[in-house]
Amino acid sequence: MTEDENSLARRVRRYARVSTAMGGLAARLAGERYLGLALDRGRHAAELTAALGGIKGPLMKVAQLLATIPDALPKEYARELLQLQSDAPAMGWPFVKRRMASELGPDWQRRFRTFEHVAARAASLGQVHRAVGLDGRLLACKLQYPDMQSAVEADLRQLKLAMAIYERYDRAVSTGEIHAEIAARLREELDYAREARHIRLYRRMLAAEPCVTVPEVIGELSTRRLLTMTWIEGEKLLDVVGKPKAARNQIAINMFRAWYVPFYFYGVIHGDPHLGNYTVRPDRGVNLLDFGCIRVFRPSFVKGVIELYFALEREDDALAVHAYESWGFRDLSKELIAALNRWARFVYGPLLDDRKRPIQVKSSGANGRELAETVHRDIRRLGGVKPPREFVFMDRAAVGLGSVFFHLSAEVNWHRLFHELIADFDVETLADRQKAALEAEGLPLP
Repeated sequence: MTEDENSLARRVRRYARVSTAMGGLAARLAGERYLGLALDRGRHAAELTAALGGIKGPLMKVAQLLATIPDALPKEYARELLQLQSDAPAMGWPFVKRRMASELGPDWQRRFRTFEHVAARAASLGQVHRAVGLDGRLLACKLQYPDMQSAVEADLRQLKLAMAIYERYDRAVSTGEIHAEIAARLREELDYAREARHIRLYRRMLAAEPCVTVPEVIGELSTRRLLTMTWIEGEKLLDVVGKPKAARNQIAINMFRAWYVPFYFYGVIHGDPHLGNYTVRPDRGVNLLDFGCIRVFRPSFVKGVIELYFALEREDDALAVHAYESWGFRDLSKELIAALNRWARFVYGPLLDDRKRPIQVKSSGANGRELAETVHRDIRRLGGVKPPREFVFMDRAAVGLGSVFFHLSAEVNWHRLFHELIADFDVETLADRQKAALEAEGLPLP
């Protein structure tokens, strides 16, 4: 059998598994909704996770995304899908040699002093190999798996089906914009040339932040499906949870600035809060490792984020309405605004509280999941809401970063960190700064 035939056979087998997994989710939700069938959601969610966990490619990344977006899936599925691991079995050396030759030419090995045969890390869309450049620098070579474009489009079609069925089951949140946003970001992640521009953008935005390290792209060893950058050493985030509280607090502060200096100064956010995308330096600084999922926001959206904070602080309903409308929410009644504000007060809670505290503090026995469920019920009763596309990843990024701080058990004055960043905020200044940075790196304006 030829390599092309092998590739076709792999695609057919993979698509069959994807269709079975996602189709099963859609069919069982439909059966519960329309036929009154009893559905053991916990058991089915575990079966779905087991099926997706063995599929290399974008659907595993999509499942992780959905699990962190409030109300995109029932809570039983979100809880199970969060357990999916980003590491997948690596492709072997014969595959690597063929793929590297297709990207850099048949003499590609002469362009490195050494190139490790075994991948240092294998993930959903590609795998990373350590290498040493001709100049002696330690490098990370991120090599995309074959057929990813076809896999992405096939997975997105299956995802759209499952989300449409779920929306008919539960009309509280319209999923159309959620799917559109996930599709746009996932297609962008296939373009490693774009990711290289993202890395250069982050090096520019964080140049004055000594607590954050961003790799350097090696342009002559990179293509649209191969990204070569400097290798950055560091400990995994989950490996530092046992360090003294002072160390964990400093790591959290550095993470806060790594995420939010780009957002409040440039309108840019690192949209993938997976713990494996960050490591910690010996001096408690943080390393950013993956730049495929980057979201650029309109300056008016960033202004709306700040305005909602002040609306909640001052109990100013008119300002809250203006903030939601600047994000793209439409036709909001007073009751819907009240429901959204309950969720916003939870998300903004650490910023409103001027004291050192954990990122999550239980109030009257309620946690984030329980609060989200009550808000969801109110929104469903009031006729539902259509989240704007920009809101999807902003909300997810905030929840994801909160998870990082929760794992670190950090106790920090988040209020003061936030106010330090927005003290001199001006929407026109942000717009000018954003335009200059994006144009310098060849990236489009939002």
